Amino acid sequence: MSHALSRSTATLIGLLAVVLWSLLATLTAASGDMPPLQFTAVTFAIGGVCLMIVRPGAIKAMRQPLSVWLVGVLGLAGYHFAYFFALKNAPPVEASLINYLWPVLIVVMSAMLPGEKLRWNHIAGCVLALAGTVLVVTRGQGLVLEAQYVLGYAAALFAAFAWASYSILSRRLARVPSEAIAGFCLVVAVLAWLSHLALETTVWPTSPWQWVAIVGLGLAPVGLAFYVWDIGVKQGDIQILGAASYLAPLLSTLLLIVSGYAEFSMSVVIACGLITLGAVVAAKDMLFRRQAAVEIAPADAG
Repeated sequence: MSHALSRSTATLIGLLAVVLWSLLATLTAASGDMPPLQFTAVTFAIGGVCLMIVRPGAIKAMRQPLSVWLVGVLGLAGYHFAYFFALKNAPPVEASLINYLWPVLIVVMSAMLPGEKLRWNHIAGCVLALAGTVLVVTRGQGLVLEAQYVLGYAAALFAAFAWASYSILSRRLARVPSEAIAGFCLVVAVLAWLSHLALETTVWPTSPWQWVAIVGLGLAPVGLAFYVWDIGVKQGDIQILGAASYLAPLLSTLLLIVSGYAEFSMSVVIACGLITLGAVVAAKDMLFRRQAAVEIAPADAG
């Protein structure tokens, strides 16, 4: 297992994954027209190889029972394949919103974990953050679900359950070193490449900047993000991580605005307030417990 960390430290490390995932949309927009399965194969290969290089224990960590490999590979592959399928078979706004049920599912499902207790502030934080995410993704224009896209909606819902289940099961596999993520990424890369060869036409980047974006995706939102998320869900406060994950679509939208891929709107400002408030409410216990400890310490010292 990775070195034991305090619950707060592991939670903060896990939150780094949320920041890294916010880069996904901007880097993807700059990466060209590579088809989804090829894109998955290349970025997961980059992420897996880089983790193997920077984390020498990754090779040893690959010696895991079949059950661990099934959780890791099926979790990562199942989520990404289902999400890409949803985007191709349903409007992206609706598919994205259904997919973003996974933070709520993580918070609710965490009640099944040993030693975890679901509190009102976790649910309230998720509801506030989800409301903010609806504003971000729909741009305040409302949401319409159409029967003709039911297959795509179902795939998006499956993706949400896949990532939530993967995160919860990872907590139950806390003794598995986080370095094992490197092996999972490489297997997913192989599966994605085989699927790509069977279903897609190969398209390679046409400029150095597109390659920079793709390499950046493999290094940050894939390799490093999965690694720190694994540390967070195994050793940190998984309920805070679930609620705070709604920061990803907000930060992603802000980056798209700054980089010129999206336009600023008042709905983004309102969403910013709702998601930030939701994250603070969900993390209430950790934030105020730490503040109380700081205030009490001088009195104890005296």
